[in-house]
Amino acid sequence: MILNIALVILSFAMIGFLYRVVKGPSTADRIIALDAMGITLAGMVAIVSMLLNTSAFLDVILLIGILAFVGTVAFAKFLEKGVVIERGNDR
Repeated sequence: MILNIALVILSFAMIGFLYRVVKGPSTADRIIALDAMGITLAGMVAIVSMLLNTSAFLDVILLIGILAFVGTVAFAKFLEKGVVIERGNDR
């Protein structure tokens, strides 16, 4: 029962983050909302895994965490240098 309530609360949080991604006033707000969506999605998958009493979804949680981290690093690089992938001029 408590896990179901937590899943509903996380679903409402996901809707709020989706709104911020669409209507965010700046790119930074959108990226932070996407990162928060990744964390919330990992929590939702963990709750579903507990509800189903299986550990099959643990790899999915790890993958979501890795993708959220890579996205955050790419955004930090974009803020620092203005590009994510640098192209060399020594061709």
